[in-house]
Amino acid sequence: MSLFTPLNLGALELPNRMVMAPLTRMRSGVDGIPGALNIEHYRQRATLGLIVSEGVYPDKAGQGFPGQPGLVTTEQIAGWAKVADAVHASGGRIVAQVMHAGRVSHPEITGGLQIVAPSAIAIQGESHTYKGKLPYPVPRALTIEELPGIVDGFVQASRNAVAAGLDGVEIHSANGYLLHEFLSPAANQRDDIYGGSAENRARLVIEVVTAVAAAIGADRVGIRISPQHNIQDALETDDADVLATYGALVDGLAPLGLAYLSVLNRDPAGELVRTLRTRFGGPLLVNTGFSAVTTREEAIALLDDGLGDGVVVGRAVIANPDLVRRWLENLPVNEPNPATFYGPDAVGYTDYPAYAH
Repeated sequence: MSLFTPLNLGALELPNRMVMAPLTRMRSGVDGIPGALNIEHYRQRATLGLIVSEGVYPDKAGQGFPGQPGLVTTEQIAGWAKVADAVHASGGRIVAQVMHAGRVSHPEITGGLQIVAPSAIAIQGESHTYKGKLPYPVPRALTIEELPGIVDGFVQASRNAVAAGLDGVEIHSANGYLLHEFLSPAANQRDDIYGGSAENRARLVIEVVTAVAAAIGADRVGIRISPQHNIQDALETDDADVLATYGALVDGLAPLGLAYLSVLNRDPAGELVRTLRTRFGGPLLVNTGFSAVTTREEAIALLDDGLGDGVVVGRAVIANPDLVRRWLENLPVNEPNPATFYGPDAVGYTDYPAYAH
């Protein structure tokens, strides 16, 4: 097995094992409609085995960033259809990452809609809004009666993704957003069947993924998790609880036959990730996190060591639209510029050059 050999993920047939990470880029305008910039950005990266889109909100209350695209309105769906057409015309595959931001947002982003979460616990820090940085508000705790609506939002956005011609979806249950908030005992202090025990905290995520799989086919559904990433106050500091929580989660997902499990964790060789992989039983995509840029040598070693079936790459893909060729031929690479990761225009988005020779 090599980084450059084919890989099947459910219904998805990948020509190589390099996966573009879901990357927040904030370039879809106030209305969240993918436009010409987005089309070109994703088209340029079509040689990757799989593109996972930036997080796409399933309803307006779930929007987490200015300029974030949605999969809700007719115009947003039409925009994604153009993205899918461009990627497919260039020989690529793309899935939409469906993401509800939960408490990682602000009413200035959601158009005045109240911010919701498992429990009424605010994040420490500030949200980047259309009016500048503002403190995160205390969210309203979702009632148990509202949770089926959360599930339905993920299902409808996933149906919209398939209707737009995208190849499937990745359910975002990582990095401190809504589904991860339910998993984290620091963010979820509910006393009903969605809080307390590890099994209860995993319940909503399992319900969401099960419903999405039933709606569009499990072989077109992946899920992303980030156990012990400890970001955005979704803290998971008790090793035994982490294993119990994520063990319950993958045990609930394993019978579905999902396309893949994507794990962001600093130690993919550690016991936790190995255990989750065994219990999940399907393809595993590994991503070592935000601490350092993934290098060619690291990506190759992850697969050579048998730690995953594919490697999820972020910043190197931002700076190198032709990263597959560069890594295959061991060519020099462009260095990413963090100052242009987020912004409204082409600078740092579609203007990184392909290798010239």
